[in-house]
Amino acid sequence: MPDTTHTHGARDSHLAEATHPLDALAPAEIDRVRRALDAAGELLDDTRFPLQLLLEAPKAQLAAWRPGQPLGRRVLTTLLDTGSGRVREAVVSLDDDRVESIQTLPTAEAPYGQPPYLFEEYELVDRVVKADAGWRRAMEARGLTEWEHALVVPLAPGQFGETDEVGKRMMRSLTFMPPGEHDNPWSFPVEGLVLMVDVTEQRVVKLVDERQVPVPVLEGFNYDDEAVGERRTSLKPLSITQPEGPSFSVDGSEVTWEQWRFRVGFSMREGLVLHQLGWQDGDELRPVLHRASVPEMVVPYGDTSETRRWISYFDAGEYNLGKNANSLQLGCDCVGAIHYFDAHVAADTGESITIPRAICMHEEDYGVLWKHRELDGETTHGRRSRRLVVSYWATVGNYDYGFFWYLYLDGSIQFEAKATGIVFAGADAPGSILPSATEMAPGLFAPIHQHIFCARLDFDVDGTDNYVDQVDLVRVPMGEENPWGNAFSYRRDRITAASGMQGDGAFGRTWHIGSSSRTNAVGRPTEFQLIPEARATLMADPASTVHARATFATEHLWVTAHRDDDLYPAGRYPNQHSGGAGLPASVEAGGEVDGGDLVVWHSFGLTHIPRPEDWPIMPVDYSGFWVKPYGFLDRNPALDVPEAGGGCGCAGGACTCGPDGGHEHGHGGHQRGEDHDGHHGHHGDDGDDHVAIR
Repeated sequence: MPDTTHTHGARDSHLAEATHPLDALAPAEIDRVRRALDAAGELLDDTRFPLQLLLEAPKAQLAAWRPGQPLGRRVLTTLLDTGSGRVREAVVSLDDDRVESIQTLPTAEAPYGQPPYLFEEYELVDRVVKADAGWRRAMEARGLTEWEHALVVPLAPGQFGETDEVGKRMMRSLTFMPPGEHDNPWSFPVEGLVLMVDVTEQRVVKLVDERQVPVPVLEGFNYDDEAVGERRTSLKPLSITQPEGPSFSVDGSEVTWEQWRFRVGFSMREGLVLHQLGWQDGDELRPVLHRASVPEMVVPYGDTSETRRWISYFDAGEYNLGKNANSLQLGCDCVGAIHYFDAHVAADTGESITIPRAICMHEEDYGVLWKHRELDGETTHGRRSRRLVVSYWATVGNYDYGFFWYLYLDGSIQFEAKATGIVFAGADAPGSILPSATEMAPGLFAPIHQHIFCARLDFDVDGTDNYVDQVDLVRVPMGEENPWGNAFSYRRDRITAASGMQGDGAFGRTWHIGSSSRTNAVGRPTEFQLIPEARATLMADPASTVHARATFATEHLWVTAHRDDDLYPAGRYPNQHSGGAGLPASVEAGGEVDGGDLVVWHSFGLTHIPRPEDWPIMPVDYSGFWVKPYGFLDRNPALDVPEAGGGCGCAGGACTCGPDGGHEHGHGGHQRGEDHDGHHGHHGDDGDDHVAIR
């Protein structure tokens, strides 16, 4: 049933069935897909479901749909026969539970490509490796015989064109040897030992024993309560309260918060998806983004050793980010008056499984929204800011990733990726100086690597007839028009063809996405501007295979014509693909991007030179971007935000902003949460350090 109520703690959305064409797949729908395929005779005993996706309706069809009409939902399911390696794609109509089509994919032919890995394949690789005589000999040669403690990690192998690997379903494996069952295994790498496993044939096809290095002998490698011991006592309680509940409302998957309207979606491939994000401007709901998600990321390593030279994980396309989503906990992942959305995905065998509380939504105080002190020195006007947070976490192996969308009262949108977990490390002689790794602890080295995400932003700014301008700051040379040398301006360059482009922080490069048909109060087109961080792009050589497979990561921004099935920057199946899929193919296909329906793809992320402070567990590192209105609105849309009731101020050691709150803004008091030295800052992880308004 639709949920429109809230409590002071948490509220969950449990949608038993879809009520809108863009709703995430419901458990009953996932089960119906399996039954339809079974009834059609398409399932063998060893048929598995590595990927299942809602085929979202085209925009014109969505615009014509009305409640009560058939939803017209169709589901794309990838089928893998594990005994033979055969891969098929089936489309099932949920209107009549009919298999519309099914086709076999030519995965044994160039450019190859495999579906994402199954959870059961992780266990398979563990069994195959530990039973292999070569692995046992290599472990014994290192004096490692307590194999019950060994962690055999199954990993996507990359693609290097080797004839005995291409076209086959393969995984590489590294081994870690912790001293005890409950010890942090990532601290104890078995250096130099790599195995290639044919997953279909369930056998080791290659073993590389590059060199023998002692497993590090470490102290302080665990981070659980018992290992850490006594905790600090200096931190005082910090509470977040919303006595009247949150300001948002939820009806099924539809969310309303202040002027923002959108739908929450979820995919087992890409995780959280925002649909039909719009701004309520009086009586008009103005479209901004038809669809926003982060459908891919790549994690390439800079280590040339045989142990890690092949690492370039595609965490969405190889492992399914959504399927690896966490079940979130109140007080740990999210704090405040929380609304949770459950997620539903297909298990390896096709039945529905539910990830409770996969998506968290809540409000956060965000410091000052706007403020000005008048010339009289006495009068100050100001308002508090807050933001709506919609987020989820996924864990893939040693790393944990948070995906956070923020909506603001001033019409801004922010995305932030949070990386934490445990860095992937190898071993070498203590004190060694390695060009591509940092010594984290004696004998333990973490290689340099990157986490490059790609956001797909299907803009519909006041409609589908959009354009993109690249905007750069420009110096004006000294001369007759600039006699004092202080002048500078900006230049707009229209993107007229599908292409990729670099950011440039030296000239403040931004990209403006605007309407070709609507203007604002001063006669200019309505726009949003994308503000990048413009950090490093993919560092791998252009001749490398990872460059070919992760071409999306070589540019900060891509603009392509909208196509309904063009959703993934590295293609639908980047696993063991030889490259050229995704954005390179989209650019080659061309299409109208100047005044047409277009998609903006933004690549961003971290280049991680590990530091000792990242061990044994890494503090969160951040990357992301902003999307801000630029002439989309005629003036500051947050002028009507009310003052916090009762004023704000500090008295008797208590800083408040609420009823009987003490001093006005301009009379010396600092509200907790403001950006003043000696007071708590407002930007923290997941709201955990945001101060209560009480």
